[in-house]
Amino acid sequence: MADTQRRGRRIMMTQGELDDFLAAQRTCRVATVGGDGAPHVGALWFVWDGTALWLYSITRSKRWAQLRKDPRIAVVVDDGHAYGELRGAELAGRAEFVGEAPRTGEPCPELDAPERFFAEKYFGMSAMPHDGRHAWLRLAPESVTSWDFRKIPG
Repeated sequence: MADTQRRGRRIMMTQGELDDFLAAQRTCRVATVGGDGAPHVGALWFVWDGTALWLYSITRSKRWAQLRKDPRIAVVVDDGHAYGELRGAELAGRAEFVGEAPRTGEPCPELDAPERFFAEKYFGMSAMPHDGRHAWLRLAPESVTSWDFRKIPG
């Protein structure tokens, strides 16, 4: 993660806190850029491996088409109800397409760990079910901004 946040250092998460937070959360919001410059945001499930966010996206989606033309992506994962409970992270960079699209389960060692984590997290299974409609995107973030309002003295 090349760029770290410059402001809000008192409320930013440590690397360990960020890893734990991203491992526990289930849904993220993914922002992409259309050909006309308009943003598009959609929710996805994901897994975090400590260095990259792995997103399992429908290959016939607007998101997929936009990333094929412009790989810039920003992802927000957040949590909390009351103001003093808010915490989250924004990860930004360029999406990489990994494995076949759509994913049918062809051997791809790079996907072994993300698919195992994803299958356990969302399906309670040890192996990834493939539906022939989704494929993998990897975001190795160029910048990460995090916040944890629980760190604000009350």
